[in-house]
Amino acid sequence: MDLADNIETIEAGYEFLLAYAAQGRPAGAETGPGPHARPTIQGMAEAMAAISAVLANSENAFEQVIAEDCHKASAALGFLLAQEKIGSEIVDNLNASIHLRAVLTNLFLYSEAIEPTSEENTRSMSYDATQPKGGS
Repeated sequence: MDLADNIETIEAGYEFLLAYAAQGRPAGAETGPGPHARPTIQGMAEAMAAISAVLANSENAFEQVIAEDCHKASAALGFLLAQEKIGSEIVDNLNASIHLRAVLTNLFLYSEAIEPTSEENTRSMSYDATQPKGGS
């Protein structure tokens, strides 16, 4: 997987975990029909480890921050994976983790810097403070 794929895995995983937490699933062994959180958490942990490995020795200070934050968030993911039972409440607490949120925010910023939104989309989303509200 390349860097963009790993970033996508983490971002999509977080979206899944938000939905999973909202379902109110009791903590239990993950059996039967899914979706289950464990495979998503495992994929996110692997993606963070890959990103951390790629960026850890970068000379760019922000890339080093991303690598460090991925390492910290991976510890929380690993802690969850070590649990026998995973339910919505513990996933909700993971979602609220400052470490996971730091990774997501960093990756949103980083992704936009390395692959900016197209100019056409940016133009339609831009805000001009000199124009009346709702104008462009």
